[in-house]
Amino acid sequence: MRKVPKLKRLEHVQGGEARFLAGRYSRLSEALRVARIAVEFVRGFRALHRIGPAVTVFGSARFAEGHPYYMLAEKIGGALARTGITVITGGGPGLMEAANRGAFRAGGQSVGASIQLPSEERRNPYLNKSVTFSYFFVRKVILVKYSFGFVVMPGGFGTMDELMEALTLIQTGKLYDFPVILVGVDYWSPFVTWIRGALLSRGTISASDMDYFALTDDVDEIIARIRATAARIGALTSAE
Repeated sequence: MRKVPKLKRLEHVQGGEARFLAGRYSRLSEALRVARIAVEFVRGFRALHRIGPAVTVFGSARFAEGHPYYMLAEKIGGALARTGITVITGGGPGLMEAANRGAFRAGGQSVGASIQLPSEERRNPYLNKSVTFSYFFVRKVILVKYSFGFVVMPGGFGTMDELMEALTLIQTGKLYDFPVILVGVDYWSPFVTWIRGALLSRGTISASDMDYFALTDDVDEIIARIRATAARIGALTSAE
């Protein structure tokens, strides 16, 4: 029988979120934790309240400058900024940096919602505004709350988590039918094929659910889809 790894072997596990998710604590401790989480939400709301119409770009931190995906993300960030749309990312390196860099160099609003991690996550230098979170789930809420579209570049577990979060919220009616655009046709095509062959064919999703996302590398098409949604909701012509 395969042994369960001991907790002491997971040296990378650290911080308040790990302790919070590890089990139950005293009622006082749990109440204090809820207060800290509430403060983190409020800090996120205050930081992003006035950023204007925004699109979040998700993607891996592990693709370096010069990679085709990096260059494509930078191009998309610039195109979004020139359309008058704020670009939000996780604020880290890789494809997040690329999208922020494109927006920043185009003279647009470039925002980072960073997460405290023991490795990988450093804030990139192409941010007009940034906020750092301790809790992943708080950051995900903030990224979704302030976006009316999602550009999903190639990425790993984190990107997949963010992608599925957006699709689940749209499918269940917890989020408006905002565009979810998968960028990197060569990267995402096997995933889309799996969805059709494993999920759709077995009835775990409906045929109409396939309309909740698009797959393209065409920057003009990406901008057209975003602009169509912006026009539908008045995002580029009015602000509260």
